[in-house]
Amino acid sequence: MISDAGAMESLLMKTAEEQQTSFFKDSSWHNNQESTQNQKLGVGGFVLVHAGAGYHSESKAKEYKHVCKRACQQAVDQLRAGALAVEAVAAALVELEDSPFTNAGLGSNLNLSGEIECDASIMDGKSLHYGAVGAISGIKNPIMVANRLLSEAQKGKLSAGRIPPCFLVGQGAHDWAVSHGVPPCPSEKMATKFSLSAYKRNKRKMELAEKMETGHNQTKKRRQSSGNENGSGCLDTVGAIVVDMQGNVAAAVSSGGLAMKHPGRVGQAAHYGCGCWAENACNMNPYSTAVSTSGCGEHLIRTMLARECSTAMQSEDAHQALLEAMQNKFISSPFLGSEDRVLGGVIVLRCCRFVEPQPSPNIQGALVEFLWSHTTESMCVGYMSAQDSKAKTHISRLPPGTVPGQSLAIEGGVCRLTSTRD
Repeated sequence: MISDAGAMESLLMKTAEEQQTSFFKDSSWHNNQESTQNQKLGVGGFVLVHAGAGYHSESKAKEYKHVCKRACQQAVDQLRAGALAVEAVAAALVELEDSPFTNAGLGSNLNLSGEIECDASIMDGKSLHYGAVGAISGIKNPIMVANRLLSEAQKGKLSAGRIPPCFLVGQGAHDWAVSHGVPPCPSEKMATKFSLSAYKRNKRKMELAEKMETGHNQTKKRRQSSGNENGSGCLDTVGAIVVDMQGNVAAAVSSGGLAMKHPGRVGQAAHYGCGCWAENACNMNPYSTAVSTSGCGEHLIRTMLARECSTAMQSEDAHQALLEAMQNKFISSPFLGSEDRVLGGVIVLRCCRFVEPQPSPNIQGALVEFLWSHTTESMCVGYMSAQDSKAKTHISRLPPGTVPGQSLAIEGGVCRLTSTRD
């Protein structure tokens, strides 16, 4: 990884002294003419995934990176087969949900009642359609339901002119999913040894806290206990963003929610403009943009962070724009003024088309800038182009000594996708 952060250092230090920043250009992403000519016409694309903004222990780093690699590969396989971005991003999410190490689908956090309720959403930048489910139980891959809601909405109105739903919750979401061919899965099969042991541990902590006597010291201890239970280690929502060779973008996100959440609670992963966002370039917007978020759902909902970051990406300098969005629209947001620690993370990409003047005007493609940023202790990401042999992964961490929720890290890179025109 070649760092290109030096020229930006003085500018960044003016806005936040504790922020970590790195911006790299990896030459392996810039494909030469020979490799381009050996590819199918128009086949290409790029995927960026995350395994959550929270805390990723060194002991499990290998597993987190491995699932990110598999998710990238699933998306790229779809792109190479000619699939659109929305199909590729859904494939990546299924892989992330199926991992027992992520807090989505299989192995999700249990709520107060010891049950698993999941949230998920997906957005297609081409049609701008959106599908989401909240607090859904008994479905192994919630993203499949969200994606089916999106595809059904694209078919138009229902009988008698009824508007098709884009967001369903609870039992209604489950019943709709089953009636539309999504297989049910017993909730007990979705829990893992790790998620069950975490539930028992958190339940004991809560019971002890409730037995404490009232008073200043005891109240303080209860608050500390509550903070640890739902701290940055529990925020490992998963997500992905994709651009295909046609320039279409798509985004998706899936989560089991906070540990010990109240039954029926719906987090940012299902809320419009909060969990994910995707929007193709148009007359008003020169760039196609896609965003997927992770973190404390309530913080992300109150700031609509996904849409805010997407809007920011229309600025000339993507790196600086994301830095300012995370600082001004999230950490220092007036909507979160009462919060001591604002916890969240985003992955973003933006792209625009170009035509190579040299060596031939028949070479066309897309310039993709991809970034991630987080205020949590760490964030695990993976990325891959359809022209690459394998995915790359990285666990981004806040610098030692900085305070999660009050500092942020931001990193990213540039990828140039090329193909031969007719």
